[in-house]
Amino acid sequence: MSTPVTIAVDGPAGSGKSSASKAVARSLDLDYVDTGAMYRAMTWWMLEHDVDIDDPEQMRARCGEPAVEIGCDPNRPSVKVDGTDVTAAIRESRVADAVSRVSAVPEVRTRLVRLQRELVDRARASGRGVIMEGRDITTVVLPDADLKLFLTADVEIRAQRRASENRARDGGDDAAHLDSAKANLIGRDAIDSQRAVSPLTKAGDAVEIDATHLDLDQVVERIESLARQIG
Repeated sequence: MSTPVTIAVDGPAGSGKSSASKAVARSLDLDYVDTGAMYRAMTWWMLEHDVDIDDPEQMRARCGEPAVEIGCDPNRPSVKVDGTDVTAAIRESRVADAVSRVSAVPEVRTRLVRLQRELVDRARASGRGVIMEGRDITTVVLPDADLKLFLTADVEIRAQRRASENRARDGGDDAAHLDSAKANLIGRDAIDSQRAVSPLTKAGDAVEIDATHLDLDQVVERIESLARQIG
């Protein structure tokens, strides 16, 4: 794009934020920041170090320890913790089941929000645009973003998509994956929207995109059209 833009994308788990954001980043030559991967990385570290994720005090005391690094190339997104590549490990079901509890801790959010803003500052300093996706990007992390989006979809559709991803990764029974995915998404939605700090909510000036009846290409086309109106 002629003018680097900053695009902030929020929405519930399984709504297609990551796939759409990566595709837009490739098409418009933007840096891509998956903030959910950063929270997953923190969760992975907590689990690896036997931190009780049901004890906010323990998580509060230790969340400053791990060094979380994230690569912003949409073609090769990567995540490291203390120098170890955890790009695949953070997608394990044990991490997915725990991440909402870890991300609800205010001190965890404060630390990772600071890192997220630093990534955007570096990109802007080098003249590059950014697309960042998560739960509180339009409302907390980048309230001054050039374009704010809220990507959502019906929970049944989100569960089907997430179950397909899990089945492709782990194999197993279709129905079991679907039931598990739906229960996980409903639980995450409740925690993310009801937490005291930075809850998932639609910013007043965000453009909502309901992807229930849209495929990935249609969502990407919609985002790109909105971005080009700005850039």
